[in-house]
Amino acid sequence: MSALIIEAAGPAITLQDGGRHGYLRYGFTAAGPMDPLMHATANRAAGAPLDAAAIEISTGGVTVAVEGGPVGLALASTGFRIALDGEPLPAAVALTLEPGRSLVVRAGDIGSWGYLAVQGRLDLAPVLGSLATHTRSGVGGLDGRGLAAGDRLPVAEPRAGEVSPHRLIVPWLDRNPETIRVVLGPQDDYFAPDQIAAFLAGPWTVSPRGDRMACFLDGTPLKHAKGHDIVSDGVAMGAIQVPGNGLPIILMADRQSTGGYPKIATVIGPDLGRLAQVRGGTRIAFWAVSVADAVAARRAEAEFLRGPVPREPVVRTDFSSDFLLGLNLVDGVTDGRGWGYDHR
Repeated sequence: MSALIIEAAGPAITLQDGGRHGYLRYGFTAAGPMDPLMHATANRAAGAPLDAAAIEISTGGVTVAVEGGPVGLALASTGFRIALDGEPLPAAVALTLEPGRSLVVRAGDIGSWGYLAVQGRLDLAPVLGSLATHTRSGVGGLDGRGLAAGDRLPVAEPRAGEVSPHRLIVPWLDRNPETIRVVLGPQDDYFAPDQIAAFLAGPWTVSPRGDRMACFLDGTPLKHAKGHDIVSDGVAMGAIQVPGNGLPIILMADRQSTGGYPKIATVIGPDLGRLAQVRGGTRIAFWAVSVADAVAARRAEAEFLRGPVPREPVVRTDFSSDFLLGLNLVDGVTDGRGWGYDHR
């Protein structure tokens, strides 16, 4: 059987599918991808179901090889540096990885997460119907943990992909992170109107201490009108809690199942990936929209993945002078008067 081999892996490299749903009442949150749109894009490009398991890659990077036979892969990222045996590739690319070759993914200037999907199926045992990894509870993925060097991921029904690498044309992944759309509530009444305005205007700076559980914001603290405690209730990905220190916390994929701080707003689904890709030190602001606006944005996002992901062959432009000089590019030379000299 073919398999992906993890040759090197930084922190927070995990397997994630569409998430583990239906178990929130038991304390199991869904986990799943930090950037759902990018995750689905990689799967669509690989010809897999949109919610299939893929490797979620953090800025720590990963190096992948294969054994047992070639495997088609699709990688979706923005700004990451990709190389196949040292040959640079686009940040979003489809390719066939053959035994003896290595695909290296490293952080670039922008972006926090990328996704590597297979043409086939990662043949691992699901937990509660999902391969999504929730590392804090040790559930899902490969033994409930992040991937590490030496791990072997069996691939069932592998298919070879493009003969040569192809660039994925995915303009919908080029998202402006500066403004994040939110729906106010459910506890926005815990804040006076001037504090709601201050929350929306910001600017807020994304803290570098965020992770898959939460995004922390730095800025001018908000003031509560009714105190900073509520009766604990369920939380969704994107819920924005405001604890006693007045600095918002945005709950992400590995969030807890309930929370006891008032939630001033919730990031809309289509902007979760936009937020997740923001690196520490970036300044953001919020824009309040209606539920109807959020639904319309979700429908517009779904249109991106309704058909095949467009692609084009990768054309190399990074040839070294030594490489070019080694090619027979000229048949002859001339003395300038039309008389040719055979160079052979």
